[in-house]
Formats: sequence, C-alpha cells, structure tokens
Amino acid sequence: MDLSPITDTLGDLPTAALMGLLVGIFFGVAAERSAFCLRAATVEFAHGRLGPRMAVWLLAFSSAVIWVQAARLQGYIDTDAARMMSVTGSISGAIIGGLIFGAGMILARGCPGRLLVLAATGNLRSILSGLLFAVTAQMTLHGWLSGVRTQLAQLWTTPDGRNIDLSAGLGLPEWGALLVGALCAALALFLAWRNRISAGILIFGAGVGVTVAIGYFLTYSLSQVAFDPVSVTSVTFTGPSANTLMAMLVPFEGWSFDVGLVPGVFIGSFLAAWVAGVLRFQSFESAAQTRRAMVGAVMMGFGGMLAGGCSIGNGVSGTSVMALTAWIALFSMWIGGMITDRLVDQRREEGRDQPSPRSFKLHL
Repeated sequence: MDLSPITDTLGDLPTAALMGLLVGIFFGVAAERSAFCLRAATVEFAHGRLGPRMAVWLLAFSSAVIWVQAARLQGYIDTDAARMMSVTGSISGAIIGGLIFGAGMILARGCPGRLLVLAATGNLRSILSGLLFAVTAQMTLHGWLSGVRTQLAQLWTTPDGRNIDLSAGLGLPEWGALLVGALCAALALFLAWRNRISAGILIFGAGVGVTVAIGYFLTYSLSQVAFDPVSVTSVTFTGPSANTLMAMLVPFEGWSFDVGLVPGVFIGSFLAAWVAGVLRFQSFESAAQTRRAMVGAVMMGFGGMLAGGCSIGNGVSGTSVMALTAWIALFSMWIGGMITDRLVDQRREEGRDQPSPRSFKLHL
C-alpha cells in the first residue's frame, strides 16, 4: 500500500494520527454494537458459563489472530517490527500487572476500552472511571508511580532486548498461530450458535479483531515510507489514554497514532449508539458503587501500564502478534478477574441468598 501521496500532503506523523482516528472509529462502532468486553466474558466464565459475552470476546480475539497472522504470511505485516515485539518484555510486569488489572476491571465493571465506549453513549460512571484510569496510567508512566512500576517490571524480563515470539518459542510451524486462531474461531462460532447470537452481533464482534489487523497493516505500511519514526502498533488504551490526556493538558507536542485512536473510538461509539437510539445518561446508584469504580479504575491504570497494555492492547492486539508477555498478561487478567469476582460479587450474591436471622426464626 503506497501511502506516499498522503504523507507528502499531510506529513508522516499527522498521517499516523489520521490512521489512529479512522481505526478508532471502526473499532468504536464494532465494540459498541457487539458489546465486546473482557470483563463480561470473565464474569461469565467465573460463573461456570460459556455464554454470549464469552462467544463475542472469543470471536474478536480469534478474528484478530487470524487476520494478523494471515497478513504476516502474505508479507503485508512484519509482526517482529511491532512495538510490543521490538522492546524488552517484562514477564513479572505481565503477571503482577495483569492480576491487578483483572481485579480492577471487575471492580470498575468494565475494561478501559469498554469504559470509553460507554462514556460515548452518555454513561457518566464510565467517564469518571476513564479519567481516573488515564490519570493513573500517566502517573505510572512518568509520575509518582513510575519508580514502583520500573522496579516491578525489572524483576523478570525477556532476554536480548526484545519480546519473545510465542510461536517460535513453542516450535510451531509458520502457520501454527493461524491454526490457533482458526480453532478459537470454531469454538466461538459454536458458542454463538448455542447461545443464538444474531448474525449482526457476530459480524461486529469479528469486526473488532479485523480492526486490530487494519491498525497493524496501516502503521506498518506507513513505517516503510515515513522519514519520521513511526511505531508499528494497533488498538490499545493504556498508553494512548495517558498520551491523549497530556495532549489536552499541556502544549501539543506532536501527532501520533495513539493521539488519534482515543477520539476515534469515542466518535465511532457515539455514532453507533446514536443510530441505534441507545444514547442516554447514566450515573452512579450509590456512594459504594462510586468508591468501587474509582478503586477499580486506579488499579487498571497502574496494572495496565505495568503489564504493558490493557485487556485489548495485550489481550487482542498483543496476542495476535504472538508476544509472550501479552499472552501471560491476558491469562493473569483472567485469573485476577475471576478471583475478584469470586471474593467480591459472588460472595455478596451468596450473602443475599442466605435468610436473615429474623426470617429464619419465622420458618421454625
């Protein structure tokens, strides 16, 4: 794909920002219409169910793996050049950060991507949680929490200054990762059939994964013709949220894919919700719910930055290029989420099911 005419007109970095905006719009539409969310899938799994949320998440995940790996095999993308693969990976950060992030998304009732989508539809709870997430992510990257993050991240890192390709580490053939994606897609379609998910939801769910592949394809194509350094990246929200926040608070320092991504997701989600007629303001129901969401958002901001990405940056974009730390972080997020759901939400539900002392006496 020859992007020279566009870069000659706009410049390299503004073109990257435009790509982020377009990818964000597509992602926002797909995520809003499919209700894609790792937290919802985790809760279903923790309750022993493989329901519609799990089917949608698995479909988006497998779609990203299939399209990214197919593009790699055809030479359209060099996954080794992806930003996540070209830097030292932190295994300790993926484990610790993933566990913290997973717990946080349960408390906040949504991962960062889902919070951004809901914020665009008028959910005031998501707006507050999203802002706290972005502030904490920035503090973890460059502020008061950066020292703690650095120490934890350096406990266990990948060798040779690069992340590890999981496919190569496991000795899989060139098409091995594509086969993994195909098997996951088959499971996702089976769950979708069993849960009677509509074709529209399936298309939008798969569209989330396709958007990730488009992001990699566009940024890789741009990196081949740009004079300025352009990161090969795709959809993620931890770093971009922090960068977008700073772009709004301090004098503008430059364009990037990240700066365009977050506004794009907001626009796409808003348009999708507007067309569907589901725009409505929603607020917190109690002070306890507010505290819970605030704690969860802070945990996600710190955990996501420590893990090297959020549930989408690691769980979809990172895993699709077979980055070892992304797979570890995704697994840790699932574990952290399920443990928190069990200790907080399921225990509360069990307590509600227990008869009170007064009602118990009435039954005697």
